[in-house]
Amino acid sequence: MSEINEINTHIEELRKRVIRSIISILVITVFILTFHATPFDVMGVTLYYPYPEPLNNIAAQFTNVMKGELVPDGVQLIQTAPGQAFFSQVYIAALIGIVLSIPIIVREFISFLKPALREREIHVGRSITLPAIGLFITGCAFSYAAVIPFILDFLYRYGESAGLVTFLNIMDFVTFVLQFLLAFGISFQLPLIMYAVSLSGLVDAKFWRRNLRYAIIAIIVFGAVITPDGSGVTMWFVSLPMIALYFAGMVVAERQEKQTIKT
Repeated sequence: MSEINEINTHIEELRKRVIRSIISILVITVFILTFHATPFDVMGVTLYYPYPEPLNNIAAQFTNVMKGELVPDGVQLIQTAPGQAFFSQVYIAALIGIVLSIPIIVREFISFLKPALREREIHVGRSITLPAIGLFITGCAFSYAAVIPFILDFLYRYGESAGLVTFLNIMDFVTFVLQFLLAFGISFQLPLIMYAVSLSGLVDAKFWRRNLRYAIIAIIVFGAVITPDGSGVTMWFVSLPMIALYFAGMVVAERQEKQTIKT
């Protein structure tokens, strides 16, 4: 009976922490969908303040920026059904909400696991929060600046070579972009995950070197799965950075283990 009560207590604790994380994401999402980022100048520096304007909200501003920077020349971005533009903005706002809520999500997750963790593992979890955000943003920025424009241009050249006018549905466009942003944002966490797992003592630093060949195969398969074409070209834009990140994580984990042994 006591075990059942303990399980129910854990479930209730998990439910509360999940709800807090969801509330954080929802609050930010609603804010992005409600307010417009209005520019103003302060001593020659452009700053922004939020102004209530749901029809021209921050998510719509992001959509316009992505349209101008990512959609290839000659491709028309269209809406083919009522509500598609709205739902595409919801997706964008939700992604921003998730990114900005990462500190809260990590805090709630660590707090839930705290009774089962050693003090060292708790310290590791707290210390990786800011690097996790930085790596996620770096991955998204790399994808946005280097990968997505190339892939879109590469894929739509086929239509151009055939003399076709290409129309791109707004939902397909936003889903495509967010898919790559999330994939790179998450994949850039790889060295941090390797470092945290090694530092917590779950595996030794040599584990990553012993399994290098399997990791490379898994990364290539992952790159092939998330890229939309079968040319074998675009998947390397995903696989090569992840392989480099794996090597970086392996080196960092080994150096950390050596420093720990010395001290």
